[in-house]
Amino acid sequence: VSQQLKEEIRRGFAGLEDPLAGLLDMLESSSDWKGKGHSLGYYITSELKLWMKEHPAVQQSGMKLKKLQARVFRILAQCPANLFDPLISIYQLHTADRNSLLGHVSHLYQRGDYKEAAILSIKLKLQPDQDVEKMCTPLLFQDKINLMEEYVGEYPELQCKLLQILDTWCEPSFNIRDIARQYQGLSRYKPEKLNRKMLSKLVFRLLDRFNVDSALCPNVINQRHLRTLNYLFYKRFVEKTMTQENWTDHVQSTVGENRWLQGHLIQLLINYCDLNTAARWAQRCNVPQELLPYGVADELQKLKIQEREEEATKAENYEEVKKKDYYQLPIPRANIHFLQKWEEMLQCWEKVLQPGQIVAIDMEWRPSFGMVGKPRVSLLQIAVRDEVFLLDLPQLLEQAEVKGEKDKLPYFIQMLYSDAAITKLGYGMSGDLSSLAATCFALRGMDKRSQGVVDLLTVDKQVDVLSPEQSYEDRGFRQPEKGLSLLVQHVLGKPLDKTEQLSNWEKRPLREEQILYAASDAYCLLEIYEKLCKDPASFGLSSDLTESLVGKPSIKAKAKKQLNKQEVLSPSGQQCKGSDKDTSRPPAPISPKEFSVVCDNMLQGLGRYLRCLGVDVRMLENEDDHRKAAEIAREEGRVILTSGLPYQTLQSQVGEGRCFSVNCSEKAKEQALQVLKHFNVHVTLADIFSRCQ
Repeated sequence: VSQQLKEEIRRGFAGLEDPLAGLLDMLESSSDWKGKGHSLGYYITSELKLWMKEHPAVQQSGMKLKKLQARVFRILAQCPANLFDPLISIYQLHTADRNSLLGHVSHLYQRGDYKEAAILSIKLKLQPDQDVEKMCTPLLFQDKINLMEEYVGEYPELQCKLLQILDTWCEPSFNIRDIARQYQGLSRYKPEKLNRKMLSKLVFRLLDRFNVDSALCPNVINQRHLRTLNYLFYKRFVEKTMTQENWTDHVQSTVGENRWLQGHLIQLLINYCDLNTAARWAQRCNVPQELLPYGVADELQKLKIQEREEEATKAENYEEVKKKDYYQLPIPRANIHFLQKWEEMLQCWEKVLQPGQIVAIDMEWRPSFGMVGKPRVSLLQIAVRDEVFLLDLPQLLEQAEVKGEKDKLPYFIQMLYSDAAITKLGYGMSGDLSSLAATCFALRGMDKRSQGVVDLLTVDKQVDVLSPEQSYEDRGFRQPEKGLSLLVQHVLGKPLDKTEQLSNWEKRPLREEQILYAASDAYCLLEIYEKLCKDPASFGLSSDLTESLVGKPSIKAKAKKQLNKQEVLSPSGQQCKGSDKDTSRPPAPISPKEFSVVCDNMLQGLGRYLRCLGVDVRMLENEDDHRKAAEIAREEGRVILTSGLPYQTLQSQVGEGRCFSVNCSEKAKEQALQVLKHFNVHVTLADIFSRCQ
């Protein structure tokens, strides 16, 4: 607002006998607030609020103020929400009769102005006298979730009531449509968004935000645990990627003494295993016989309480055979140190904090299975040549708290990460550091202070990978390897055994298999790094591997730098064949009209972006098999754009240079620039939107 207008408004106030009544006269006859944005009425009202601070004598009281307040209520019924604050302040509405205020809000609500009713209730702090379900339900249906959260924000009792209501709506037998029918005339009515899955996510987010005990919401907790149970059965019996001990640990902690979950567990065991196994678990969980299906109850009668020794022997033999197919830790068991006391930490400190030392770091935490919040690190693995230290982080932190030495461990970790003279190896380091920060407040911001770090996830994107035939030959793997396990396989010849990855890492004591897995997960990074440094060229990496990766203060900046190096190597290790001279010579420039591609279904954002630039794009649908891209490419002469593992399959089905792997972690714009640069596509102003209707 111009200074001239402000002065004019203030002169107007000074000339009025009763500025408060004068403002209401103006607002009652005004209709300029119908549009969007701030109206002239808003500016005048806001200016009066400021002017009154300099002229407190104009303030009214007693009956005169009550009459003015009655007029304000009528204006509030039709004015925009941005006028609420100045009008409440000028006419001291917080001092008005509470029943009158509640009546006015009720009038707005009955008229269908649910948002305005909620905003006014918040500003006048009327929530304790209102029905939380009645006020919040229409806000949910109008997708005003932020406003609903603000409504209960300062009232723990209302937060609990709201969460209990939402949890009731998550009951399997509850029909949300029955409530939705009452609000079908709503503006911005979005009933399709209000399904059980969305409500469940909302409840978990609010439990976390309001720091409320999850026992308040048994329905969503049970449903989440049931999904976890189904996932565990899939991992154990379909993927076959979990050991029996690991799986048993998780099933027991998930089901606990909950009879409803125990019933589902027994049914899943009948479906995936047999009646005997179901009966054994029923016995373990002490499920009353009358709650069991007939076949299981019958089996329980016959069941003799004894271990099947021949089964155990058979399982042990199978494990021994299986181990030969996986990476083996090359150091003796005595060189793996499990540290739970600060005194034990000193040997680790002396070994690790040496200038020139190369240290591999990994972390483990209990799988969240979709629960809210950042995971808290349960085990910190630090590997140096010939030794691995496993730090029991919860125990060490708790012990330090008791002894008043809580800064010692964070100080050691900070020293390690910030020392540029020590090379730190990791895989997906930024995720590890954020979990470390969630575990110990003193370690927040470590990612910004880190120096001398090598994230092998970044290197992994550049390593030339073997063909699927070479990788999996005679191994009989049930699942293709991925992530670090795949990198270990490419560089060291055998993948990691990941059956303990989803272990319960909080449970103590750790099983021997967990200890060996944790040590292997860290130590393999040392061996990978050593082999890549000795012969980077054979893995499609540039010879200055060490120099280019070590000593960067920012992990994110370093990752970007590595991605830029792919301009020479081409993304995700797609090294071109032929001499060095051939690889550096770019193809002849072409226009977007001459460039035809087919985008795999994980790159639909990239496809839309390229189409906007005039490129001839076809995209796979979500349900399409990746191999369909190869069919389209062959039939229509298109280049395949894909990412990750499908690249290995697809590149062998089309001609050389006709399949390109894109970095999936980049945004569509960066991906498009990468593609255009690699294929030397020159975009002009005329090309932009040339294919869009």
